[in-house]
Amino acid sequence: MELFFLALLVILMATALGVGFPVAFALPGSAIISVGLAALTGYLVTGSPDAYFAQGGPSQWLTAGVTNFRGVYWEVERDTLIAIPLFVFMGIMLQRSRIAEDLLVTMAQLFGPVRGGLGMSVVFVGALLAATTGIVGATVVAMGLISLPAMLRNNYSHPLATGTIAASGTLGQIIPPSIVLIILADQLASAADQASSARKALYKLSTGELSMPSAFDVGSTSAGEMFLGAFLPGLVLVAIYMVYIAVIALVRPSVAPAVPYEGKYDARFAARVAMALVPPLTLIFVVLGSIIMGIATVNQAGAIGAVGALIMAGYRLYEGKPRAFWPALLAAASV
Repeated sequence: MELFFLALLVILMATALGVGFPVAFALPGSAIISVGLAALTGYLVTGSPDAYFAQGGPSQWLTAGVTNFRGVYWEVERDTLIAIPLFVFMGIMLQRSRIAEDLLVTMAQLFGPVRGGLGMSVVFVGALLAATTGIVGATVVAMGLISLPAMLRNNYSHPLATGTIAASGTLGQIIPPSIVLIILADQLASAADQASSARKALYKLSTGELSMPSAFDVGSTSAGEMFLGAFLPGLVLVAIYMVYIAVIALVRPSVAPAVPYEGKYDARFAARVAMALVPPLTLIFVVLGSIIMGIATVNQAGAIGAVGALIMAGYRLYEGKPRAFWPALLAAASV
């Protein structure tokens, strides 16, 4: 019977995720239902709610659940995780203000006359969105809504268009400030603390000395060091994607045709390109540059980015509407 309820747990979890329930509700919900059914069945059939538990019983599971809930409360107070809502707010503000859409349109007009230029523009804008958002889902959705209709309308190959959007949208996994890198740095720090405590206890047991030399201690990797290590590989990925699109457009021109620009490349167009490029690039340079050069910590850089995004997107979101900021704030809170 233990295997039956274990299989039930897996089925409930897969079903909940498949129908679109949020992960935060699908995982604990399926576990609570499975544990409750196992305890109820054991009580009705054998008279003991512990009968169908391989180890422990409902009381032990309840204690573990309380411990986990307490851990959820204390985990959000960790210094490393404070940067996550700041970067999320920064990305959502830039997304809701349609700055990314203007940037893509401008880059498409600039590089469109080149074969594969629209696809390379999508990769470039995807990299900028990744460097300002840090959320893969938000980047993919934004890129899909903005660029896919334009690519299909200009006779781009369906596989190339969707593949370009999927690849450029997932750059947020590696290009700083990636939320994944922040969480990974936090988990590595926790593992390093546990390993350090275990090594100190083993050193004391084997030598009898209370203090262990620092050379034997276990080091950790901060979020800033993770950002520094992932920055160059992210740029390499962007370059590889662009080179691939350029090569396939050269070999098979029909899958990535040129998109002629009907306007003029004059001073007004150059000013529009500068207005689309300079603000997000400045924000990226300030946020990532302050981390890489050691001027600010990840949390401080996240605060700088949130304020910068609020200034950049504020005038576009307001537009005379007093409550125009509420959708962006609610979206950031929900993430």
